[in-house]
Amino acid sequence: MQVCPTGIDIRDGLQYECINCALCIDACDSVMDQMGYEKGLIRYTTEHALEGNPSRFLRPRIIGYGLAVMLMVALFIGVIVVRTPLELDAVRDRGRLYYETSMGMIENSYTLKILNMDQQPHEYQIGLQGLEGGKIVGESRVQLTSGEIRELPIRVTIDPADLIDTNTTILFTVQSLDDSELAADAESRFIGPRI
Repeated sequence: MQVCPTGIDIRDGLQYECINCALCIDACDSVMDQMGYEKGLIRYTTEHALEGNPSRFLRPRIIGYGLAVMLMVALFIGVIVVRTPLELDAVRDRGRLYYETSMGMIENSYTLKILNMDQQPHEYQIGLQGLEGGKIVGESRVQLTSGEIRELPIRVTIDPADLIDTNTTILFTVQSLDDSELAADAESRFIGPRI
């Protein structure tokens, strides 16, 4: 009688094709019942138990696995508790290093990606740090509903006389107007002409 779905003969020992379906255990127990013998000729066990030695539940490996699982659960809960439900990403336009406007100002283009992960809608104020005299051209306030992602094209402009360096690190900030703890920032670069 063929029982194993993969065609394994268990008399040949352990084989990698085994899918642990336990059909052979059920078939063996059924035959042993019919013949009046004790069940368990084929079973899941350890060599330690086959030798008649008592099994201990609290082994070093079990304790180690338990500690690892508890640490992962604690880290997961910690990340959820301290996460800010707001995300900001700033991508600089790679088309040109900088633009010179008709007014003689130096200008860089960016795309701000704002993600509101809070359960309520919020209005956010966009700010700029790290570039003295620099101004944001475009929307500086944006309203986002719960779970909304908005890609916002903006430009940063500055008078060339105010530029200190050709390559300046700047920081875009986003702050909720109705919740002072809801804020995020993203670093980028402002490129200007050689000084």
